[in-house]
Amino acid sequence: MMAVVERVAGIFADARILYEDALAMLEQGRTRNAAEKAWGATRRATEALVLAKTGEEPRTSGKVSQGMRLLQRMDPAIKQLRIRYLARQSELHGSCFYDGNCEPEDVIASDIRETLDYIRNAEELAGA
Repeated sequence: MMAVVERVAGIFADARILYEDALAMLEQGRTRNAAEKAWGATRRATEALVLAKTGEEPRTSGKVSQGMRLLQRMDPAIKQLRIRYLARQSELHGSCFYDGNCEPEDVIASDIRETLDYIRNAEELAGA
């Protein structure tokens, strides 16, 4: 059990590092790269939440999504986080990073900055 707790803490710490990287890139005007770092932080925080709640670390995007679907049955608060997860996946990862569509830039910048709120919410739900 202690190994899981330590692993969860490590993944959340990694999410925060990615978030800080995203902010640095945003300051440099590298919105597209910042969006991908923010997505990475979102994904890592979500992986930590799934691990904390199930004891199993998801290794693929499909497993993260499946884990969130299962967790929302256990805790209705996770449903809201899942909706946010999917929106961030679409906007930050898909539209901005992959498609290069980061407009309007102020909205994407706001989404990037809101990553810290996502991480904190995931930590609260994980009991971390």
